[in-house]
Amino acid sequence: MRETADPDALLSWYDRHARQMPWRVGPKARADGVRPDPYRVWLSEVMLQQTTVAAVKSYFLAFTERWPRVTDLAAAEDAEVMAAWAGLGYYARARNLLKCARAVAEEHGGVFPDTHAGLMALPGIGPYTASAVAAIAFDRPETVVDGNVERVMARLHDEHMPLPQSKKILTEHAEALTPTDRPGDYAQAVMDLGATICTPRNPACGLCPWRPACAAWAAGTQAELPKKAPKKRKPIRQGTAYLVRRVDGAWLLETRPETGLLGGMLGWPGTDWVDTSEPAPAEAPPIRAEWKTLPEEARHTFTHFHLRLTLKTALVPMDRAPERGAFVAAEEFRPADLPTLMRKAFDLARPR
Repeated sequence: MRETADPDALLSWYDRHARQMPWRVGPKARADGVRPDPYRVWLSEVMLQQTTVAAVKSYFLAFTERWPRVTDLAAAEDAEVMAAWAGLGYYARARNLLKCARAVAEEHGGVFPDTHAGLMALPGIGPYTASAVAAIAFDRPETVVDGNVERVMARLHDEHMPLPQSKKILTEHAEALTPTDRPGDYAQAVMDLGATICTPRNPACGLCPWRPACAAWAAGTQAELPKKAPKKRKPIRQGTAYLVRRVDGAWLLETRPETGLLGGMLGWPGTDWVDTSEPAPAEAPPIRAEWKTLPEEARHTFTHFHLRLTLKTALVPMDRAPERGAFVAAEEFRPADLPTLMRKAFDLARPR
């Protein structure tokens, strides 16, 4: 008869094998009374949405060095934070990051609420982040379910219903195992198990503390799980970006609208983005110039579509005024502050 998954067995494994991360208080330090900083937990969780741990580490360290407390972040200029976020993607997260930091600073005296409900009341915090911060920072027995936890639960229970339809039942399985003792360590332990042992390919079942309880291991189906519904084919959209340089080296840039993709980010003026099945968008040059069309397109993939940007470049005199955007002096322009798409366009245009 198969054993039942034991949270204590997982915690014992975590005590020996917990990953070291700059935002984490490890199990030994936690047992010695060191409490996690809710600001660092929250910041890391927001950064980790749709992004890997390896990609986040350098951004997290840069953010916490520049803005070590939530009140420091709340007082920062929007443009500074958006520039520091460039490259992490999903830029709505950066806008919500600032809204949340300012709410904590202005409405809660710089102290994060310590309950799921209190955290959910903050702007930009959804159910997952509220559960993660409540559990990890405040040891609340909240159920934290990310992709790693879904994979562990699907295998543990040999659940063959594909994602995303199975999310509800996998969350129920995870909730049934969440302990009241050390829930913060437990939440991180399940995620670590999925990230290091119960991996998407070639899971190391021989090292898993829950192997005796794993229904998929008993059935030999672990490599098949979790199953996922077939992905819909992503549409392709098209548009034009205008890269303008003044004779003194300044570049013409504009801040994108607050709403929508890349909202609030600095970028090249351009047209709307439309599906390739529709007529090409109308030209929208930001300044009078002689335009040259580059032979290469800037290509980028967003969550729901692929984008192909035609790039047009121009060199203009000092007295030419733009209809949109503003010139940024050469010494103040930093390509690293641009979102990935805009940086791709710059890299293609710069040699010319």
